[in-house]
Amino acid sequence: MIELRTPAEIDQMRAAGGFVASVVEATAAAAAVGVNLLELDALAHEMIRKAGASSCYIDYHPSFGASPFGRVLCTSVNDAVLHGLPHDYALRDGDLLSLDFAAEVDGWVSDSAISLVVGTPRIEDLHLIDTTERALTAGINAARIGNRIGDISAAIGDVAHEAGYTVNTDFGGHGVGRTMHGEPHVANDGRPRRGLPLKAGLVIAIEPWFLAATDEIVTDPDGWTLRSADGSRGAHSEHTVAITDDGPIILTARGQ
Repeated sequence: MIELRTPAEIDQMRAAGGFVASVVEATAAAAAVGVNLLELDALAHEMIRKAGASSCYIDYHPSFGASPFGRVLCTSVNDAVLHGLPHDYALRDGDLLSLDFAAEVDGWVSDSAISLVVGTPRIEDLHLIDTTERALTAGINAARIGNRIGDISAAIGDVAHEAGYTVNTDFGGHGVGRTMHGEPHVANDGRPRRGLPLKAGLVIAIEPWFLAATDEIVTDPDGWTLRSADGSRGAHSEHTVAITDDGPIILTARGQ
């Protein structure tokens, strides 16, 4: 079921968006050579506790997950790109790290992700990250009344293809509101002028993620972490966006 939010409800969602942005910023800033993934998860957990927020991940158990997630932050390293389950791993120089975080504040949910290089970067990793960020911007710019879901998907896919990447459409963006994952699905590739018409009040997470040399993924033995099938690296960017009469509003905008 697709739900549209009133302007007042979108204003209420800003607190969740701001909190999620602050956790993404804090965990990204804390990521350094030698820092353990479990330390980043603990930092996010402590920020949730102090804010009186609720994790969307810790008890999350969808059909594709082997068990409840059990952590509050997704930490995907190098060839892992989505749903990375935090474990006892100390970050190394040159690691490509993707952080994905969602939380509930006062009954409203927001979701956001960022990718970064720890220590010394590889040029190809920076290009991959930049492509996901440019694709996210393109998708957000297409999230306007009068367009359709396919326009968002096509805008994201165009950026990926122009950069030389193929696109997996199994996992993508989604509706956000009282729960983390809702309708509609927002694929990271598609045809313009197709799909659901975009209307004021629709709130969605737009989240391009690309792999350097494939669009095929495999699941780790942990039952959660998704990796590239060929060992190539991945990057992931995401914002929660409200579609309004005045254009898209990024509820999880960072640096505010």
